[in-house]
Amino acid sequence: MKKAYKTVLTIAGSDGSGGAGIQADIKTFSALECYGLSVITALTAQNTKGVTAIYPVAETCVMAQFRSIASDISIDAVKIGMLGTIGMVRTVSALLRELRGNTPIILDSVLGSSGGTILLPFEAIPVLKAELFPLASMITPNLPETALLIDMKYPPATPESIETAAMKLLETGTGSVLIKGGHGEGDNCCDCLLYDNRFFWFSSQKIRTNNTHGTGCTLSSAIAAYMARGETIEAAVSKAKTYINEALRAGATFRLGHGNGPLHHFYRQWS
Repeated sequence: MKKAYKTVLTIAGSDGSGGAGIQADIKTFSALECYGLSVITALTAQNTKGVTAIYPVAETCVMAQFRSIASDISIDAVKIGMLGTIGMVRTVSALLRELRGNTPIILDSVLGSSGGTILLPFEAIPVLKAELFPLASMITPNLPETALLIDMKYPPATPESIETAAMKLLETGTGSVLIKGGHGEGDNCCDCLLYDNRFFWFSSQKIRTNNTHGTGCTLSSAIAAYMARGETIEAAVSKAKTYINEALRAGATFRLGHGNGPLHHFYRQWS
């Protein structure tokens, strides 16, 4: 009998500089022993200094990409990244409903780039919450995204306010919520997972590096990869956190471009 790959499908935008988006997702899947599949929602012109242009892919093209893959290859998990438009949110929601079984779906609520470029218009947020969140096994907003998603004036800053925000996000129908604490104050990064009516906190010391391009993409992709391999949500988050911290630490020793460089996704294979 031939062996079967563990497969993860990323539905996201392309980053030609390789640090984020589709490219970072596939690197992460490969590093974590999964086979990467992709549906591209947008082409971007970007580098380590920022995004200079975005070119959305036609929704009919996204539908054709997805259905071609799904008709032939078994999908063990899905990661969703940049969608870009209300129409794309609705298109991807409809496509996910075509999946068979209980495929884990990890939704990285990409609202903007780390450089400040808007990647999903504000008016698309209610549609995202109404149509995609209920399909997701997990959503992974950072602190500023959390504030936008639940209409807070400022990002939550205390453990109590973060837990309250997570409960509000869970009311959208998503299976679990991981609020990433990398934007918080202090020397530690504290992420809050709300799953199965329990809170789990993951704390690690912040790694001082400018090479943080694609951190959110990589974390959500790592969670999807571990879930494709059969890990529970809690274990998948824990192992993904370990992977991303080590990738950040290894990436800090390299230089690429003149802005915020990438993580070292393949630190386990070469250094």
